[in-house]
Amino acid sequence: MVVSGYKCFNEDFTNKYGIKFCVGKIYTLESLNKLGFNIKRFHLCKNMEDTFKYFDAYKKNVRICEVIGSGNIVTYADRYHGYYDMYSVEKLEIKKELNREEIIDKGLSLDITKVARFIKGFRLNSDEIDLFKEKFKDNSDILTMIDDYQKDYKKFIVR
Repeated sequence: MVVSGYKCFNEDFTNKYGIKFCVGKIYTLESLNKLGFNIKRFHLCKNMEDTFKYFDAYKKNVRICEVIGSGNIVTYADRYHGYYDMYSVEKLEIKKELNREEIIDKGLSLDITKVARFIKGFRLNSDEIDLFKEKFKDNSDILTMIDDYQKDYKKFIVR
């Protein structure tokens, strides 16, 4: 079985546990465990905006990649905080890092429920805020959410 999705990393391309990753490589549990990392699975999300529930892209710069997971796959559906799909896989391939423009374009193309998660979870700069305000100018809920969640954008440094 194979699942395509997204994974967030720290700016130095490490995950939450300090393991360094690289675009274009395939990681297996066996290869990392041989290096002394005691990991049981790799995690990814089917939807980019879902990764922000597990990785704080609002408070710090992150790298977001398109990934493919394979092997034994476990699905976790979190309906308590909305609907989030997270997968746990044995093998992880880092296909491509998304640049900032691609991330914003994906955010702008989301439906209302998903764009709300994007706005709550990803720090926008002032130009990006303007793009979202223009796109959703007829949706007062989204505009209020932008004002509430993105009001301190000047404090954030975008790489």
